Amino acid sequence: MSSEYVFTMYRADKYYGPDRQVLANISLSFLPGAKIGVLGPNGAGKSTLLRIMALKEEPSSGVAELAPNATVGLLEQEPELDPAKTVRENVEDGVRELRDLMDRFNEISAKFAEPDADFDTLLAEQAKVQDAIDRADAWQLDQHLDHAMDALRLPDGDRDVTTLSGGERRRVAL
Repeated sequence: MSSEYVFTMYRADKYYGPDRQVLANISLSFLPGAKIGVLGPNGAGKSTLLRIMALKEEPSSGVAELAPNATVGLLEQEPELDPAKTVRENVEDGVRELRDLMDRFNEISAKFAEPDADFDTLLAEQAKVQDAIDRADAWQLDQHLDHAMDALRLPDGDRDVTTLSGGERRRVAL
């Protein structure tokens, strides 16, 4: 894959079963910052193409590659939310890795108070975790989430997601 492209697909085919070809010989590449649209009639393979681009599916043949350190987000047509969680908890699932980093930083900090703490090991791990948090600008994660929830006009964070309308569900999934 050319290092300038963030995503490349080359001669990709997708079959569901032996007789149902959804994509045939698709080749495309995207430069950083590209904005794309996918148009076509029902059943033409638009969602399948997007799922392959998001690395949620693989082509039956051909190549689909995402550049190292590149990320793809995909909002499914019918978003799946965890019915056991609130609106806020479902939103937090979208930043689970960042939340886990913050939790780990707090766990390490608490271990400094233990009488048999290995300060050198704790300091080394804390430095790694802190660096990851700094790179992701995650120190203000809760405020960022509050701002995003307000901007998307999401229902109250404590609300049960099973009571949401389709539009509200899609906004939570965003």
